[in-house]
Amino acid sequence: MKLCVFQGTFDPIHNAHIRIAKFAQDYFKFDKFLFIPAKDPPHKNLDSEMSIHRFNMVKLALSESPEFEVSDIEFKKEGKSYTYLTILDLYKNYKIDGKINFLIGTDAFCKIQSWYESDKLKELVKFLVFDRGYKFDNLEIQKLVDCGYDFEFVNLEFFDVSSSDIREKLKSNIDVSDLINDKVGEYIKTYGLYKN
Repeated sequence: MKLCVFQGTFDPIHNAHIRIAKFAQDYFKFDKFLFIPAKDPPHKNLDSEMSIHRFNMVKLALSESPEFEVSDIEFKKEGKSYTYLTILDLYKNYKIDGKINFLIGTDAFCKIQSWYESDKLKELVKFLVFDRGYKFDNLEIQKLVDCGYDFEFVNLEFFDVSSSDIREKLKSNIDVSDLINDKVGEYIKTYGLYKN
């Protein structure tokens, strides 16, 4: 099975997330594509009560996209949601052809060497890197190649949309209906999320 995962906090999931995933799926034709909302990401201090809301919003956003699945793999475990441990679990749960493909933005990939067990993680995944505003120079790219990272840049235009911007707009009662799925927007209203 050719598997791709898109892991993130998705706080909240927005249209650019979906467009990036659809582009990758259309281009690479994965057998399975999993969105993995992080329950307790080690690099962010998130309200633990928001975890299930983030998970539910991803489910709603993907409800009309049968090519994608939402995984609760990180919600079945206690403690921090380390990517390396999640990837190990995926290899136990699925019969994978080659390496797991891992969709990641340039803003996160530039810090990949600081991730938990990054030297082990790089042996298990191929990173599919999309533009998130950070531009790699040739020296940085060569350093990652020399360190043994397996990666490919996905040729997709940069969408200047971020979850943090959406949260700020929601706090200020600015309309974000053009940035998020309608069902996600209704969920946010129903539960009064991102008010402060």
